[in-house]
Amino acid sequence: MNETVFQALEMMWKGMLGIFVAIIIIMVFVMIMGKMGEKKDN
Repeated sequence: MNETVFQALEMMWKGMLGIFVAIIIIMVFVMIMGKMGEKKDN
């Protein structure tokens, strides 16, 4: 049973890391698009 818990924790932290990285990438993309939009308005 102990090994199963460790396997589940390993899968969980990899999933959390993937979600965290995806959110950061999306935030950077949105910031870049916002900067491009500001330049067009001026």
